[in-house]
Amino acid sequence: MRAILLGPPGAGKGTQAETIVKEFSVPHISTGDIFRKNIKEGTDLGKKAKEYMDQGKLVPDELTVELVKDRLQEDDCKNGFLLDGFPRTIYQADALEDALKSMDQKIDYVININVRKELLVERAVGRRICKDCSQTYHMSFNPPSKEGRCDSCGGQLQQRKDDTVDTVNNRINVYLEQTEPLIDYYTKKGVLVNVDGEKSIAEVGKDIVEKMRNK
Repeated sequence: MRAILLGPPGAGKGTQAETIVKEFSVPHISTGDIFRKNIKEGTDLGKKAKEYMDQGKLVPDELTVELVKDRLQEDDCKNGFLLDGFPRTIYQADALEDALKSMDQKIDYVININVRKELLVERAVGRRICKDCSQTYHMSFNPPSKEGRCDSCGGQLQQRKDDTVDTVNNRINVYLEQTEPLIDYYTKKGVLVNVDGEKSIAEVGKDIVEKMRNK
């Protein structure tokens, strides 16, 4: 099972990725997590990525494509994977298709999570992430049992610097301009699965799994 998660910032891709990974036993590959790891470690890639992410801009295609290509060739991806945050542009989608063809593989599903813009802003501003294990919470929709602490590892929860109203609005506008065309791209290929992302977390997860199994 080789799949892609599509949806604007705050649509719940990270949360639903956990459900998909558990259900289909494939690795979750998030370019956002990879970039943040590099930023935390102070690598050259991390420094370059940080300049763009702090402004709510997308990391350039060339950097992202090479990173993902290398990741897909690792052993844990032999039986499938779930891509989250990639591809973001038609250029990246074409590059991914070429890379998979060379590996005699193809994308089976593209899950598109639909959410209204005003709700996306509310979700993003209330998001909190564990600084130790990267578990995601929301102060309104999915709060931790103990305020400020991760249920999984007890680590401190923090708000991402780019989860402000202005930056979130900018990220959504960038998504609509550069990434939304992917919906048509994958619809034409017959692999798109549309999901209502405004339902509860459990309902969205159930819908995704059912549609993937029945497609």
